[in-house]
Amino acid sequence: MKKVLFTVLALAAVLFVSCDSKKSTENNPFMSEYANEYGIPPFDKITYADYEPAVNAGIEQQNAEIDSIIKNTAEPNFENTILALDNSGEILSKVAGVMYALSESDNTPEMQKITETLMPKLTAQSDGMYMNDSLFAKVKTVYDNADKLGMDPIQKRLTEKYYKRFVRNGALLTPAQKDSLKEINRKLGEVNLKFGNNIQHDLSECVFFVDNKDELKGLPETIVENAAKLAADKGKKGQWAFNAIAATRLPVLTYADSRDLRRKMYETYTTTASHGDEWDNSENIRNILLLRQQKANLLGFNTYADYATDPYMAKTPKAAEDLLMQLWRPAIKKVDEEVADMQKYAAAHGDTAQIEACDYYYYAEKVKKEKFDFSEDDVRPYFALDSVVKNGIFFAANKLYGITFEEMPDAPKYNPEVKVYDVKDAEGKHLAVFMTDYLPRPVKSPGAWMNAMQEAYNYGGKNIRPIIYNVGNMALPSGDTPSLLTWDDVQTVFHEFGHALHGMLTRVQYRGLAGTNTDRDLVEMPSQINEHWAFEPEVLKNYAHHYKTGEVIPDSLVQKLNESAQFNMGFMTTELVGAALMDMYWHKKAWTADELKNIDVKAFEQEVKNQLNMPALVEFRYRSPYFKHIFASDEYACGYYTYLWSQVLEADGYMAFEKAGCFDKATADSYRINILEAGDTEDPMVLYKRFRGQAPTVDALLRNRGLK
Repeated sequence: MKKVLFTVLALAAVLFVSCDSKKSTENNPFMSEYANEYGIPPFDKITYADYEPAVNAGIEQQNAEIDSIIKNTAEPNFENTILALDNSGEILSKVAGVMYALSESDNTPEMQKITETLMPKLTAQSDGMYMNDSLFAKVKTVYDNADKLGMDPIQKRLTEKYYKRFVRNGALLTPAQKDSLKEINRKLGEVNLKFGNNIQHDLSECVFFVDNKDELKGLPETIVENAAKLAADKGKKGQWAFNAIAATRLPVLTYADSRDLRRKMYETYTTTASHGDEWDNSENIRNILLLRQQKANLLGFNTYADYATDPYMAKTPKAAEDLLMQLWRPAIKKVDEEVADMQKYAAAHGDTAQIEACDYYYYAEKVKKEKFDFSEDDVRPYFALDSVVKNGIFFAANKLYGITFEEMPDAPKYNPEVKVYDVKDAEGKHLAVFMTDYLPRPVKSPGAWMNAMQEAYNYGGKNIRPIIYNVGNMALPSGDTPSLLTWDDVQTVFHEFGHALHGMLTRVQYRGLAGTNTDRDLVEMPSQINEHWAFEPEVLKNYAHHYKTGEVIPDSLVQKLNESAQFNMGFMTTELVGAALMDMYWHKKAWTADELKNIDVKAFEQEVKNQLNMPALVEFRYRSPYFKHIFASDEYACGYYTYLWSQVLEADGYMAFEKAGCFDKATADSYRINILEAGDTEDPMVLYKRFRGQAPTVDALLRNRGLK
């Protein structure tokens, strides 16, 4: 999953604009209220040339608002300082919300040029705010006098959040140190962006061709048809072309009978952004690590890992690593059993060669078929994307929370493939706008994610409801065959929708605390807990209908699906936990410039594998050169472990539904009120305990994964 949390102030640090600085703001779509009921951006009217004038105006607006806060002669309080700050930058928020969506979903060459050109300007704007001594003095006064000012707990929470954000962004530094930090942030923004662009380039442009149809044996027909289309697009009609995007890579590794084809795919993917001078991310990794180390030292931390874990539930790198190792040890033991089963199967079917990493998915699928008489091919015809959405995630949300989804075919869209829904609460009142964008495009980033184009808040008599979107890269339809999902894809759709529910259901008054603006430790819990409803029989039977016949998925297949749910969990856990540990190893070291100057990225990864005794047939879920979560931004840098931390909360939390019933109203109401609606209004553990009635333990997660 890919997910970015932002507030108005944070937006300025990570978003970007178009580069026609001469265009007037007159008739600029961003400069006035959008002329539709729910404030959906008029995508058809927005041009590249609109962004820079709007951002310039937005910066001017926000600076004026900040200046007004500073010059206010009244005693600083919550309303005239913290709330005013939380609601500053309306124009920037509008521009950034649209631009972030398009930069990930329709990242054309023009868009890439825009981001590379204007990122430093927006980074400087963010730094200027967070390092503004006069503004910080006002915030600190409110923070220090919170009790005297009679602030309620939620107001104190928002005040504390802003105070800590200022401190973590250098407010306590000397002027010279602030200048250094600004330069570090500027450079980080540039290198982060280059890192992400290199990945997108390689995944879309690094293509290998097949000219012998015999090599395609075992592949689903839709994959073959799409490969033929891609080859024709590349000027080689009559051949088949493959790139390493997930929608193509996983079917090839899972079903291709040709080991040569599997090896080509595996090598293409695992060398993403690590070959050739122009698109190799090795130097970017070195630069990012050095800059982060310098930033951590400036802010008083020994390593970037100390800096990154400090504000969250783990608090220290050791605590995070201890959690990971509780999962790691049983996971690698399980891998040994899985590999032995696969090697035994291969030998029994005439393959005496040692199984390689490129064979793992293939033989895992074969063993699953033999052990459970079950294959992904058996269930894919029952998982049409449209049904999974309308009869799966929407159905479950209605049963749990009473919300409904009405498609708005005439609503503005940033791409024709996008679908837009009016979401209403149980009383029929507008709750949110929800957009879905599930199919891959060459200009779309890999993976799946949720984000908010507009966040929820109440201010100045306005009750602003959010605009939320889910994006994915599911299998393309082919001819009369719709997009058919793997079981993993189905869980991904439910996962990202869990994030969407967190954003849509929020009832928090203040933007900085609303929706998914929570601690990273908690933010993955709603997404991961929502995956459980994909398994629930009542939900499964509602969305799993054969795309040709309409037949409901047979009980025999459901039974096999459940029986095989823990299959291959050693591998899946090892690649995930391994990636989190590698992230931790990169960032827990106090790097020097000399150490980083000539470090070999692949050699470092191998050293980590050796220290962890990582099984040879398992690769990190993401190798460093394409580990976008931790190197394309700071969002999950030394924070990938939080996926596992949240899974502990999720596994323990879902036990409440298991005991009471998956649609038990009292349990669903408690979960909605204390987690989905509450945002960041209280400490995450307080909210969790209020819902669950106890602190979480790792036991449920180990049981769910068949590791205990």
